[in-house]
Amino acid sequence: MFGFTRKLHRQPGLAPGTLVHIGEKKVEDVRITVMDFDGEGFREKIVESVDECFAYRDKPTTTWINVDGVHDVRVVEKLGACYGIHPIVLEDVVNTVQRPKMLDFGDYIFLSLKMLYFEGSRDRVKVEQVSLILGLNFVISFQEDVGDVFDPVRDRIRKGTGKLRRAGADFLAYSLIDSIVDGYFTVFEWLGERIEEIQERLIVDPTAENLQTIHHLKSEMIELRKAVWPLREVIANLERVESPLVRKDTLIFLRNVYGHTIEIIETIESFRDLMAGMIDIYLSSLSMKLNEVMKVLTIIATIFIPLTFVVGIYGMNFDYMPECRWHFGYPMVMLVVLTVGVSMLVYFRKKKWL
Repeated sequence: MFGFTRKLHRQPGLAPGTLVHIGEKKVEDVRITVMDFDGEGFREKIVESVDECFAYRDKPTTTWINVDGVHDVRVVEKLGACYGIHPIVLEDVVNTVQRPKMLDFGDYIFLSLKMLYFEGSRDRVKVEQVSLILGLNFVISFQEDVGDVFDPVRDRIRKGTGKLRRAGADFLAYSLIDSIVDGYFTVFEWLGERIEEIQERLIVDPTAENLQTIHHLKSEMIELRKAVWPLREVIANLERVESPLVRKDTLIFLRNVYGHTIEIIETIESFRDLMAGMIDIYLSSLSMKLNEVMKVLTIIATIFIPLTFVVGIYGMNFDYMPECRWHFGYPMVMLVVLTVGVSMLVYFRKKKWL
């Protein structure tokens, strides 16, 4: 369900700042889109070459450059050189399996986050890294693939609603982070529904297939926790940073996002507890089913013990047994066997053993 890559390290011995893409190549061609705006209007275009982005570097308007595809390190390196981005930051951009982080370089702030959203149907959640570089009048976002959770932000820029056009680059960065965090709520709401469904199935039908589903969900929860847990630290560091790039007005909104991250982390922890409890539910349900079977078999065996005793007596080969030559002997024995069996069933029912 989740697209986590397992390649965790680059080639040993490379010099710091060497750009090597680590992760899955998700798009063939890199796509670069630019949105340049201010309080008066906006301009949006898909650029054919990274060189077209250089003209926006010194403009007084706010510029959002979005790069879809980080496997082409030449594009990342060229764009980073134009905006004066440190090679260590660019190395983190192309390393898509790292832990979320925040670094303050004075002239710009680097943020690395994990984005969750549904790909196509609601049966598959896509996980990819998003890197944000916040400058004085620009935000550069790097994504692994085309498709994200930023469409509401783009619509607000196009329509001019709210304060996004007038608020500057720091508010744009906040809006992107807020969209990523809002995407978490959608995914975890869906996960909660799946967990409830599996819990109900476990009580009714504790099969090995359900147990396999639980283990699969537990492994996904571990990966989700690794992706989301550091987000609290990232937002807290961004909130505490003493930088002219983040204005006091924006800090209020960042505190709100920080509260949302705490809520998400608490949700993850509650889901982990539910996962652990579901194993106990599975074992308990399995034991109950086994106990029901054993109870029925025990009752059957208990009923047949006296019946076996009765027929065992009359199965002995003695000539001088009183009932052996009695005309009604056989029907009477059958009546006794039936009476004993029914009486025991009535007694078990009265004791609520059945």
